[in-house]
Amino acid sequence: MTTPSSTVFRKISDQGVRLESFQGQDMLVVEPEAIETLSKAAFEEINFYLRTKHLEQLKAIVDDPEASNNDRFVALHYLKNSVIAAGGVLPMCQDTGTAIIMGKKGQRVWSQGDDKGALSRGVLGAYAERNLRYSQLAPLSMFEEKNTRNNLPAQIDILADGPQDEYNFLFMAKGGGSANKTFLFQSTPSTLEESRLEAFLDEKIKTLGTAACPPYHLAVVIGGLSAEQNLKTVKLASARYLDDLPTQGADDARAYRDLDWEARILEMTRTMGIGAQFGGKYYCHDVRVIRLPRHGASLPIGLGVSCGADRQALGKITRDGVFLEQLEHDPAQFLPEIDESALSSDVISVNLNEGMEQTLAKIANLPVSTRVNLTGTIIVARDAAHAKLRARLDAGEPLPDYFKNSPIYYAGPAKKPEGYASGAFGPTTAGRMDSFMKQFQAAGGALVTLAKGNRSEEVREACATYGGVYLGTIGGVAAKLAQESIKAMEVVEYPELGMEAIWRIEVEDFPAFVIINAKGEDFFQGIL
Repeated sequence: MTTPSSTVFRKISDQGVRLESFQGQDMLVVEPEAIETLSKAAFEEINFYLRTKHLEQLKAIVDDPEASNNDRFVALHYLKNSVIAAGGVLPMCQDTGTAIIMGKKGQRVWSQGDDKGALSRGVLGAYAERNLRYSQLAPLSMFEEKNTRNNLPAQIDILADGPQDEYNFLFMAKGGGSANKTFLFQSTPSTLEESRLEAFLDEKIKTLGTAACPPYHLAVVIGGLSAEQNLKTVKLASARYLDDLPTQGADDARAYRDLDWEARILEMTRTMGIGAQFGGKYYCHDVRVIRLPRHGASLPIGLGVSCGADRQALGKITRDGVFLEQLEHDPAQFLPEIDESALSSDVISVNLNEGMEQTLAKIANLPVSTRVNLTGTIIVARDAAHAKLRARLDAGEPLPDYFKNSPIYYAGPAKKPEGYASGAFGPTTAGRMDSFMKQFQAAGGALVTLAKGNRSEEVREACATYGGVYLGTIGGVAAKLAQESIKAMEVVEYPELGMEAIWRIEVEDFPAFVIINAKGEDFFQGIL
């Protein structure tokens, strides 16, 4: 498995690398500071900049006359978000991810032995010095956890490579939304027949839903000598790391890309109707299908995605210095001249400060997929805060008034930069809060919720019973929401939870779509 040959690199340093002779061969000596420098630069870059190809794909959606207005609306917001993030202040996504690093160390590379420590210090520097979120939790016991407050640990794997004097890396920032959409299905060899495989993939790809911010870079891996080999290949393929694999199988049991099935599955996704979050054609940008060898009794099938925050970069250390993949620093060149109002007819403006009764009167019975613009006060609460509020209900206490009087936005902000009302502040996955909805709505709270992705039958039933509404907002545009829509924020309760505290934000023209209305009608029902 090799690094894509088309990658363009830029030199970021020539310090900490030198050649020394050992047994008549040149050895590349790499000092810890060179490894740390590369790691820090990588995580700074991938949280603010995207690959040029990804931006070209977004522009192609906006330019495609066959794309739905919702597809084009989402793609345009992604492009605007990339321009804001490229300013280097607000990261493109509030979930700045788990730091994942794979190193491939040539046999003629020598370092001091604590490469993991040097890579971790680079991660620590990037997350401490930039406006990036700390998302990693340390388990203190089975049920008690604490934020590590530095985004460590990172997931680091270092592999021995061939006889070259190069040290190659893949750096990824993987948010919870897309990581949670990685699946392994231990199927049986009977699935390995054309019509059965197609039906299987059609069903499973739909279940990915929209919570991980499509359009996706979708990876499908068929086979594998173990579950872990299959899933590792899924992750690498979703980052287009395996694009240079052969495109045909052979007797030596090599892995290969199946281009025919890539085209076939891409077309399948374009007829599902899911689109770029709110209906249309562009559920996926592209598809990678990797076929692996397998044991005769096993057929592992893996699915995974890279999301709208398509964050990865290659790096390398050679005798010439320290290099990082060249990401696109001028995304504005892909931003088309387009009248955004032409993409959204019948937008409903909602003044949230008129109170919950008036808000529900305005939106409760709107048709699903109706676009709304929200202005006023929103309460922000997600997993940990929901658990604390449920404990209060279970103890016989009422929900606080703020949880009844305002919409509840499932989110957790990145750090707030100097001079900004908030840090990057996009939605998190709605489905994680589904189990709370019936109890909260029965107690008069969470009657309007705001997040990303599809929800369960339980939520549809709760909304129909208690008159609630679920609004979906655009996932993957956290920088744009922070800069343009969020005007103020403050902690309301549980500051010890860090980014998972309960916040109050003031918003202006915050974009959203009706996904489940008070009749229990669901935009995604019948699609997913």
